Amino acid sequence: MSEPVESGGAVRTPAYSRVSLAVPMRLPEANFSGNVHGGEVIKQADSTAGAVARRHCGNRVVTAYVDDIVFLQPVRVGDILHTSSQVNWVGRSSMEVGVRIEAEPIGELTGRRHVATAYFLMVAVNEEGRPVPVPELVVETAEDQRRQREAEIRRTHRLARKAEIEAGRGPTPA
Repeated sequence: MSEPVESGGAVRTPAYSRVSLAVPMRLPEANFSGNVHGGEVIKQADSTAGAVARRHCGNRVVTAYVDDIVFLQPVRVGDILHTSSQVNWVGRSSMEVGVRIEAEPIGELTGRRHVATAYFLMVAVNEEGRPVPVPELVVETAEDQRRQREAEIRRTHRLARKAEIEAGRGPTPA
């Protein structure tokens, strides 16, 4: 196990922390329609995002925000759920981790199908649960640059939405 990174001096590339996981989807994960619950898909994506964030920073991490998840197709019982993930952007103590989710029917030669995409904001924390600095992210490829740019757009929208909601609530009582 690696030593925690208490200072942000380290530098990582997206390739450094990429993770892929595969899990068979069973009957207990199914809803009444016979498809896998969306919450189960999110759970698997969150586990993958957590592994990537932990690998990137070397610290404990918590999920702070699910910025976006788009379901494209159902996942069926018996499919193997594949999640692949990488860090797209980093701040002082937070990271956006993108997760691509694919389903592979067992025994069929149709291959994997893209079923969902999700973006998680993960925060590195110390033993007391307080945020700690994360290593800088250095992007090397055009694809990584695109991912970083899109993550910055999501961040800008997230912060603007938060500010607008707070402004609409007025002053908080003392």
